[in-house]
Amino acid sequence: MRDELIPSDHGQHPPPVTPIYKTSVFRGPRMPLLSLHGNLSELTGPRFGHGEIGPLDNDLFRNFQHGGEPIGERIIVHGRVLDGNAKPVPGALVEFWQANASGRYRHVNDRFEAPIDPNFGGCGRTVTDSEGRYHFRTVKPGAYPYRNTIGDWRPSHIHFSVFGGGFAQRLITQMYFEGDPLIPLDSILNTIPDPAARTRLVAKLDLAAQVPQHTLAYRWDIVLRGHRSTLFENRLEGN
Repeated sequence: MRDELIPSDHGQHPPPVTPIYKTSVFRGPRMPLLSLHGNLSELTGPRFGHGEIGPLDNDLFRNFQHGGEPIGERIIVHGRVLDGNAKPVPGALVEFWQANASGRYRHVNDRFEAPIDPNFGGCGRTVTDSEGRYHFRTVKPGAYPYRNTIGDWRPSHIHFSVFGGGFAQRLITQMYFEGDPLIPLDSILNTIPDPAARTRLVAKLDLAAQVPQHTLAYRWDIVLRGHRSTLFENRLEGN
């Protein structure tokens, strides 16, 4: 069955306006959302290939070094991109970006009083293989405060973007880390009403994939559609 014919399940998603996440009050839509069917230009078009990816694009530990190594806990993040029928999605472009180990993004608008790591850029990309697998190496991002209410902190997290067969098919989400004590307190994550859906955004520690005496590993599968799907921020129709 084609993915675009699988009904979307909107019951797992947070309401567009959720007062515990203050920003949603100002930017959330006030009118009912419209569900649009994908047209030919969205479902087909240019595809991403391995030729577009550099050898260090999925190694955030090395792709921004300037004479030294990044500071922080070395980790591997890996998993599979799957469709609604649990089949692998090969050739999907997966992008990722994050704060450094101190919780600061390399962005002009980030004013958090934490140091910028001169050897860490905080972004990368890769293409899934024939079995839908992806992986990258990075440092574990730090938590940081944000101006929702006084005392709010974001848990450690990594942002993900997944492209489909055309440039108009892009889904965006966030991945969290198992055991983080800030997860139950996160006002953004708690806008999701379904506890099971929140759990599917949390990567599990995977000691079987570690590099012994060197690098821990976490596994996180990205499911595009169906009842076990990952929650995406930008397009409800992804679920």
